[in-house]
Amino acid sequence: MSFAREIVRDAAIGVGVANTPEGLSAIHHPGCAAAIWRRSPLPGFQAWIDAVEPERLPKARVIVRSEHVRNLASQICETVGTPASCERDRLIDDAAALADIFAGLMRTQYLLLRLDVVTTNACRKFHIDAVTARLVCTYRGTGTQYGVSTDGAEPKRVFTVPTGAPILLRGTLWPQRPKSGLLHRSPPIEGKGETRLVLVLDPVVDPQEAPDRTLLH
Repeated sequence: MSFAREIVRDAAIGVGVANTPEGLSAIHHPGCAAAIWRRSPLPGFQAWIDAVEPERLPKARVIVRSEHVRNLASQICETVGTPASCERDRLIDDAAALADIFAGLMRTQYLLLRLDVVTTNACRKFHIDAVTARLVCTYRGTGTQYGVSTDGAEPKRVFTVPTGAPILLRGTLWPQRPKSGLLHRSPPIEGKGETRLVLVLDPVVDPQEAPDRTLLH
């Protein structure tokens, strides 16, 4: 795996690029503000998910134990009518696998899981999330965009995470000094007729601190 010292194959300074899920552990290395698991979705899966009607894509915002993500994702797909197929099973299995990986890296049992269906300009301003770390995987549509800024302004060079490739990002609560200056955003898609499906995972230390969110044990 390559990371941290220079621009490496379509990644920015301070971004680790891994060919295996184990490589996401680079997020714990000094100077590595983000890590990308470089992978490509199977053509059959991508064709399937790109063809699913937006209202049938899974949507959720819930705190859940990582080992329950598979059952949760399956229930969500059933509720919204995501077409049953081996591709849907693959989506469910992948979300569960990413939850297990992320929970292990963050040493947490509980996660805030979001499945967002995005058709507008959501979070188009470059920013750093107010969390310890966040995993984002765009299953459909344009991936997360990121870049380095030394003064908080919009990065001069913008990189786009490939569709289907998870990115693990440090947040403002990560105990890092000095800050890396790595910012990210959701890509601006308004007016393009694009629908994105994004999985977002945050670590949750005490699930009772978020009483306004659904908690699944």
